[in-house]
Amino acid sequence: MAIESDLLTQTIETVAPLIKSKEISPVALTEAMLDRIRKIDKKLNSYISISDELALKGAAQAESEIKKGLYRGPLHGVPIALKDLVNVTGIETTCASTIRKKFKAEHDATVVEKLKSAGAVILGKLNLTEFALYGYHPDYRPPNNPWNIEHWSGVSSSGSGSATGASLCFASLGTDTGGSIRFPSAACGVVGIKPTFGKISRYGVFPLSDTLDHIGPMARSVRDAAMVLEILEGRDSRDGSTRSDKSSDYLSAANQGLRGITVGFDQQYSSTDCDPQMFQATATAVELMRHEGSQIIEINRPEIVEAADHWMTICSVDALCGHEGLFPEKADDYGPVFRSLLEHGLQVSAKEYAKACKQRQATRALINELLETVDVLVCPAMPGLAGPQSDYPPQQVAAIDDIAPLVRFAAPTNFSGHPSITVPNGFDASGMPTAMQFIGKLGDESSIIRAAAGYEDLTEWHTMRPDL
Repeated sequence: MAIESDLLTQTIETVAPLIKSKEISPVALTEAMLDRIRKIDKKLNSYISISDELALKGAAQAESEIKKGLYRGPLHGVPIALKDLVNVTGIETTCASTIRKKFKAEHDATVVEKLKSAGAVILGKLNLTEFALYGYHPDYRPPNNPWNIEHWSGVSSSGSGSATGASLCFASLGTDTGGSIRFPSAACGVVGIKPTFGKISRYGVFPLSDTLDHIGPMARSVRDAAMVLEILEGRDSRDGSTRSDKSSDYLSAANQGLRGITVGFDQQYSSTDCDPQMFQATATAVELMRHEGSQIIEINRPEIVEAADHWMTICSVDALCGHEGLFPEKADDYGPVFRSLLEHGLQVSAKEYAKACKQRQATRALINELLETVDVLVCPAMPGLAGPQSDYPPQQVAAIDDIAPLVRFAAPTNFSGHPSITVPNGFDASGMPTAMQFIGKLGDESSIIRAAAGYEDLTEWHTMRPDL
């Protein structure tokens, strides 16, 4: 059966019922998506590898099961893609580095096991910064932004943001150590969930920082991201950091609306060192929520930004541990940006690391305190806009002092582990997306999904698609 090209730009929420009712074929849908990737990704470079055989095999299995009445749920037969630090059996996991270029996993990551169990179709592996920091290895081209291919697509999970925004998959997985789900989601106009630390297993996912890394879904709507989150979350004995939270009905939470929800908003924190257009888009969204019955609580705790001052300390030492046996033995094989991170880790003293750990505890306590009086906190998703690629040279090593301002809105919840969801909330004067994030209590993704979906229902930002 023929698949209309417009169908590929729709949400999982729209496509899943058509698959369930057999109005569209998972095989035809997957073939159409693979064809779209071949045509469009030449401009974007969002994929590192496309797994045609695996995708078509998964689609055929899904189609056979659905014909037999064995429907597994909303991801059954839906094509999605993975950041290329997630292991899939027999497929290269490069981490966008020549050091890992020939590595093929013998076992699926837990998230892949869960996606396959849900009947999802795995399209391939998505581009990223080398080992998920902020710079690209010289042998890998950065992905481009679907809203303007001359512009930046965010850090780390940049391929996930680009592919999802360009409708080259219905959803993707990203990881977030200091904003790497939130930045690409904001830059590319999609929704991204950085869940509570330990909500989703990281077994089979190559780490940047074992104590800061989160893995989560990126999609074109809040409800789509929530559907993926429901499938992925849960305790995993192979990842000792995972939680045993009770299962949640996120779609029910998404339908509760904004009336009565309390939202904490710190204008000083949200506006300082933030592009005025990004801040104004968030402030305007807050006023819309107020008008719809949300209670907006003004807060003033700008010291939350102090987490950003210590983020590099923890990230660099953790990365050094993760690359034991690779660095310094293969130092010359790393790109300049990631090599500089590891070199910085060698210079961090025990005293500095201890101070950073103390700041982590203080940040967690502060966010817990703020969330005792409100349901969610809101702030911009990132401090800047998705500017021209030339502003972000792929192999340029940033000064250490320049890192903290970049992660000012991200580092606090990587330190504390609190969940965050990024949603589009407008466009800047040049036509690039703006975005904000909602932050919730530990283990309480339902509240941030409720707030984000309630806002999304009032606007059309998430329905807009780039002209490709």
